[in-house]
Amino acid sequence: MAVFLFLVLVSAGVFLDTTEAQEDLSKLPDNYRKGVELAVEQINSYQTIKSVFLFFKSVEKSDIDGGFGVSYLYHRFYLKPTRCPKGTANANPGKCAFRNDRPLIDCGICYKMHEGKIQTYPKPYVHCIHKPQLTQDLLKMRAEHCSQMSYANGSPSLLASKKL
Repeated sequence: MAVFLFLVLVSAGVFLDTTEAQEDLSKLPDNYRKGVELAVEQINSYQTIKSVFLFFKSVEKSDIDGGFGVSYLYHRFYLKPTRCPKGTANANPGKCAFRNDRPLIDCGICYKMHEGKIQTYPKPYVHCIHKPQLTQDLLKMRAEHCSQMSYANGSPSLLASKKL
């Protein structure tokens, strides 16, 4: 009986994890969601990736209003592997259960938006790595790269306005 109860609780926890991730993605403002979609598309395009990765949770976000419909965004978030094989159409947490036997991917992305579209200049910076391989040096390198990108003359650093 205790084993059955434990399995029911674990199953409920997995369901809540999946629901939480989907809610977080749907609650993201469009500008951040588009950045996540760019990173997910890039990760899922690698030949070595065998299963679909989906957005799991935001770690930190920041944005600067550049005026005239321009925004400069930084978003750090986790992607989590699913049980769906690569190439699954319309993958989402309701269709593709998250795997708990593989590490998360930690992504940091910075980019310029104009009137709701990610701009190609400066080129969006997407840096994703399996969480166990992420070091403080890599986090520092990521932050420096985003800070050095020529986002806006005379404006504060993008990372200076981080929000959780």
